[in-house]
Amino acid sequence: MNFNSKYTKDNYYMKKALELAKLGVGSVNPNPLVGCVIVKNGEIIGEGYHMKYGEAHAEVNAINSATEDIEGATVYVTLEPCSHYGKTPPCVDNLIKHKVKRVVICNVDPNPLVGGNGIKKLQDAGIKVTIGVLEEEGLKLNEVFFHYIKNNKPIVISKTAISMDGKIATKHLESQWISNEKSRQMTHELRNKYMAIMVGINTVLKDNPSLTTRIDNKKTRNPIRIVIDTTLKIPIDSNLVQDQKAKTVVFTCNNDLEKINSLKKKDVDVYISPQKDNGVDLNFVIEKLGKLNIDSVLVEGGATLNDSLYRNNLVDKVKIFMAPKIIGGKEAPSFVSGKGIERLSDATQLEIKNTTMIDNDILIEADVVK
Repeated sequence: MNFNSKYTKDNYYMKKALELAKLGVGSVNPNPLVGCVIVKNGEIIGEGYHMKYGEAHAEVNAINSATEDIEGATVYVTLEPCSHYGKTPPCVDNLIKHKVKRVVICNVDPNPLVGGNGIKKLQDAGIKVTIGVLEEEGLKLNEVFFHYIKNNKPIVISKTAISMDGKIATKHLESQWISNEKSRQMTHELRNKYMAIMVGINTVLKDNPSLTTRIDNKKTRNPIRIVIDTTLKIPIDSNLVQDQKAKTVVFTCNNDLEKINSLKKKDVDVYISPQKDNGVDLNFVIEKLGKLNIDSVLVEGGATLNDSLYRNNLVDKVKIFMAPKIIGGKEAPSFVSGKGIERLSDATQLEIKNTTMIDNDILIEADVVK
């Protein structure tokens, strides 16, 4: 293949590495998505990606797939190769041992205890290192990992389906289905992508959901199910307690030992939260989830939970599926209700990043301005 410059060549192979990295979605959290391509004499001789948390890294899989000796090759990797012992040996040592000529890196490891050490080790071994190729694409790909490493807390994504007048159900609480089938399928893609899903107890009592991932012809992961339940109302016979399809975690302010023990017998974890505004302290919840190595939370809760999250400035990203329907009615619930704010200056400010037509629905994706 002919290239006009080494930069065009680097972009080409890094793009391939980024596409490989995406194959790990739903399998590697809380690790990053990483892809690797090995090139020698203008030909790809090895490819790999991080396939599963705790297993071999992308570089190792690429080396193992190589069709010839990789000495003198150029290695394209989406994240700085690790230089420390974790669940696997350092990838940097492996690259040095195989005497590669050059390593091209998309993003530097954001961990201040690690970042830059792998690069320095490669350079000290006489290996040329290029940094920052398709950097923005890499940052977007691993936004969950970067947020988690820098903040020690999961990234929180608020997702909802609404009518064009902002309703999530009719006045009789009928909500199935506001969005179209394709939008609902995308919701399952999000459940597979993010590590946990959060709802309030009212959603559990009203819908008895399973909160699992269902995608045809694709191996998926069910998210950890987080329930905000101030008074510990969750029924023992609910799907979240009984089905054993995924881990369920309940945050409550009610220290009812008998109920808690009944839940624990069903492998449900229960955490007692401090009380804030007569409910579970959501700041405590998010910090605790970070300590539990949960890197991302998709919120599919109701209007009251959404209100608490927004008022406490805990939402990082918003995904709204807007259907071309008008529901109306002052008793029909909106996306956010609860206490609300008193001054317009306290409103959550959003930066819209993308709008996409999903058949007749519109997906609006935005970041919360912090």
